[in-house]
Amino acid sequence: MASGCRIGPSILNSDLAALGAECSRMLDCGADYLHLDVMDGHFVPNITFGHPVVESLRKQLGQEPFFDMHMMVARPEQWVKPMAVAGANQYTFHLEATDNPGALIKDIRENGMKVGLAIKPGTTVEHLAPWANQIDMALVMTVEPGFGGQKFMEDMMPKAGANMIVSGSAIMKSADPRSVINLLRNVCSEAAQKRCLDR
Repeated sequence: MASGCRIGPSILNSDLAALGAECSRMLDCGADYLHLDVMDGHFVPNITFGHPVVESLRKQLGQEPFFDMHMMVARPEQWVKPMAVAGANQYTFHLEATDNPGALIKDIRENGMKVGLAIKPGTTVEHLAPWANQIDMALVMTVEPGFGGQKFMEDMMPKAGANMIVSGSAIMKSADPRSVINLLRNVCSEAAQKRCLDR
């Protein structure tokens, strides 16, 4: 992935009948990675897709695109190996979905993936602190998990600075996704520079 601020479209908001083409379109428009939302109907009420779709996308898109799996599932331990075999690069699970984050982090690493740890809007960022040195990415949700097209919750911004932005509808539904990706990247970079100057 590119250095600095990275932009990953959530493909949940794409034309799912043309998922491979939609992913290629996002990558051609400058996306740094693809954010794949996996929902099981238990942790969140909706159901999306699982490892067979990830495997199909990997075959179609090749080894280059970075796949960040956002696992909105009740039993994240269950899907580590299948997602690794399917070609996932990063396994992002919800802190709220497991009683043993340490063992899950270890399992994800042993299966050759990077580790992401997500929290819902109602979970304080302090809950991430014990795991900060063991993960590659913290995902601070700015919408409630489980539904695409929600309004951005601005009050979540003080929780953490961002260098990876996930956006669904704003990018996927845009007539000019490249411009939206560039705008998000520029805003993120400017905010990061301002944070450095403020220190």
